[in-house]
Amino acid sequence: MATFTIRGKNIEVTPALRDYVEKKVGKVTKYFDNVGEITVLLTVSKDRHIVEVTVPVQGILLRGQEATMDMYTSIDLVIEKIERQIRKYKTKLEKRFREGSIRTEMMTPPAKPAEEDAVVIKTKRFVVKPMDVQEAIMQMNLLNHDFFVYRDDKTEEVNVVYKRKDGKYGLIESGV
Repeated sequence: MATFTIRGKNIEVTPALRDYVEKKVGKVTKYFDNVGEITVLLTVSKDRHIVEVTVPVQGILLRGQEATMDMYTSIDLVIEKIERQIRKYKTKLEKRFREGSIRTEMMTPPAKPAEEDAVVIKTKRFVVKPMDVQEAIMQMNLLNHDFFVYRDDKTEEVNVVYKRKDGKYGLIESGV
């Protein structure tokens, strides 16, 4: 059974709302053997009911956000979005597995030097997984991010893929 962290911002998380979230969001656990702690943030801002869900599974993060006029509708829509991400991810994974290009090793991220003048307001830690550029782009798109840091599976160098303003992708390679 998955564990949940459910927080409310400008809304009280009632037992009924908590049960609904756990029932609906818990559906994603049927797709994977190993699901980490699922984080759900429920926010009310003006008339918008916003639901943000983060699900760590097997080395990736699935993330979705929806906003409507009703909290329960937002929950339903965000689960539909995450289930679409799961189907997309599983389809691509199966294709890549058949092609023999999946590596399952996990690497620790390199230490980052501190800058004295810069103010860091948020720090995130994550595992830098060896993968090729196509898998990195897939992961970036699943997370709905504009960039993604990964370790190249051939060179072992840390690289960055990013989405350009024209909708295409860019690659920043590290190395000498």
